Amino acid sequence: MTDQVTAFKLALGNYPTGVTVVTTCHDTQPIGLTVNSFASVSIDPLLILWSLDKKSQLHSYFTAAPTFAVNILASDQEHLCTLFASKVPDRFAQAKWSMSSFDLPILHDTAAILQCKTYQQVDAGDHTIFIGQVLDITNSPKEPLLYHRRHIGEIPKSFYR
Repeated sequence: MTDQVTAFKLALGNYPTGVTVVTTCHDTQPIGLTVNSFASVSIDPLLILWSLDKKSQLHSYFTAAPTFAVNILASDQEHLCTLFASKVPDRFAQAKWSMSSFDLPILHDTAAILQCKTYQQVDAGDHTIFIGQVLDITNSPKEPLLYHRRHIGEIPKSFYR
């Protein structure tokens, strides 16, 4: 690995992010994966983004999907983060989920869910950036799950002063 790549990974690994599981359907089968490259883009219209490595086995399914859901994991859902980051073939068999009114697989008990239609896909090096227009939002009072320096957990209580 080059010095620049190592420095890049170190710098961005020091930036705490939330943890999401992005889901959609391929044919009628639910698919999903853990994503921490998630951000808001626009208020008018409501737009969000996330990115996916082009080498991902699910890349072609997401590029063909007209809709997707961003499930923002709650602090007690580390097991879902690990499950959807794994190579387990049927991840949904080990998760509590249901189909939404938008025909999207959504996970239960999350901090929030954003159901989106694909607004734009941007070629960005070895990744594709997916921009979604938010169609529906579900919020809960749960705290989010965080990722920082290769560790997963909740917001430290000392953060709230």
